[in-house]
Amino acid sequence: MARISPLVVLPPVAFAALAAMFLWGMGREDPDALPSAMVGREAPALPQTTLPGKEQLTDEMLREPGVKLVNFWASWCPPCRAEHPTLMDLSERLPVYGVDLKDPEANALRFLEEDGDPFHAIATDPRGRAAIDWGVTAPPETFIIDGQGRVLHRFAGPLLREDYTNRFLPELEKALSEAE
Repeated sequence: MARISPLVVLPPVAFAALAAMFLWGMGREDPDALPSAMVGREAPALPQTTLPGKEQLTDEMLREPGVKLVNFWASWCPPCRAEHPTLMDLSERLPVYGVDLKDPEANALRFLEEDGDPFHAIATDPRGRAAIDWGVTAPPETFIIDGQGRVLHRFAGPLLREDYTNRFLPELEKALSEAE
């Protein structure tokens, strides 16, 4: 009787284990979602700086009644520019606050002047310290905040197309309906 070498069995077993792991990963609820430690917690502190001529975003504004958005953005960020019309539309429905991330003042002001300013108030984060506290991985990122200043949802990436309608809007509608 011939013996089968363990080296012959090892590749198919390794392949099967890898295939099982990939299959499990594909079955997760949202494999692209980045979990946020901020959800359910009070929003972190905001920088106490703003762009010249703009209203300063304060921590107190995040605790005012009603649902609001906090959007981390930059003029140098192409996805931020792509989502800008969506923010303009959203700002007609509810307060949208901006945190300008690592952006020269002149560039940020020019961008808002040319494309419109959807932000009810702005904070600037020139060194990215607040972004770290909020858990921002890269702009744009948008947070849904309740009337007590708690983070209800974090959306990483631009508010565009199917991601916007299928992932962000249901969370926003849920927050708005619970606030009533």
